[in-house]
Amino acid sequence: MTVTMLSVATTTPANVLSQDVALSVARDLLAGQFEDFDRLSAVYANAGIAFRQLARPVEWYLEPRDLTERTAVYLEVALDLFVNAAEAALAEAGLCAEQVDTIVTVSSTGIATPSLEARAMGRMGFRTDVVRVPVFGLGCAGGVSGLALAAKLARATPGSMVLFVTVELCSLALRTEGVGKADIISTALFGDGAAACVVRVGDEGFVQIAGSAEKTWPDTLDIMGWQMEPNGLGVVLNRAIPAFARRNMAEAMTQMLEPQGLQIGDVDRFICHPGGAKVVDAMELALSLEQGSLDHEREVLRLHGNMSAPTALFVLDRVRAQGMPPLSVLTALGPGFTASTVTLKHAA
Repeated sequence: MTVTMLSVATTTPANVLSQDVALSVARDLLAGQFEDFDRLSAVYANAGIAFRQLARPVEWYLEPRDLTERTAVYLEVALDLFVNAAEAALAEAGLCAEQVDTIVTVSSTGIATPSLEARAMGRMGFRTDVVRVPVFGLGCAGGVSGLALAAKLARATPGSMVLFVTVELCSLALRTEGVGKADIISTALFGDGAAACVVRVGDEGFVQIAGSAEKTWPDTLDIMGWQMEPNGLGVVLNRAIPAFARRNMAEAMTQMLEPQGLQIGDVDRFICHPGGAKVVDAMELALSLEQGSLDHEREVLRLHGNMSAPTALFVLDRVRAQGMPPLSVLTALGPGFTASTVTLKHAA
């Protein structure tokens, strides 16, 4: 059975932060908390980022915020982004909310119970018997892993319509106390955004989801993730990620493609989550790609920063606008430490 993507939609909050302003604000806010700030501040210029979008105007982040305040913003803004992305994806697919049978929601930057899709039901008009699948903890890999899960659920129930939505508000993890290297890097790198798509079994759609795979490396839990702190989620981000990708992604990709009867050389375009400028460079080296070929990745990073899970779908949307290649692989790295892939065939 062929699973196809009927649509993909992206959205961001309205509050735009330039990288120049981000550096200025970070220096005022964090330099006194971290004595090596000036040396690390070069990351703002080297990140390949010009703009990011934030859940709140930058002034909101200047004051200490506890978990209650951060959660309130998450529930408000993440829900709005969920609805905006989902409505756009459904409209492109020519569907209404009542036609959705399953909703997969991926988000790791806030806690919502009831989860976001339940909170959206009244606003969007989902049926009362819609199947809800909220997923937490996938981090940057969530856009790819979530799409793979949505495709599997569609394949398991032919005829069903599956809506996949991923929302991340990375900016809510900003902290002004106990600042470390990971906090400095994250303030230079992360932004907020959401993406959605509709998948189903059938021939209609702009691309076929031909397969998916994951690779989790042992003893790598400390590379990326969250740690719970008194004021909320604190970022765990190892600076060795680009080097890790250079060393390991070729072998991992070979292992993930082999069961599908594919090799790296068969892939016309790798569509990669741009975790950062150095990560994009590392992916090109690891997969023996022409340097600079991951152009859409760099442009998404430049305009939006790393939005965690939704970012890969932003790149996919740009590739689609240019024209999907015959065979592509959507891929991302996330906590675990895990590589996730979805293999896409152009639906001619």
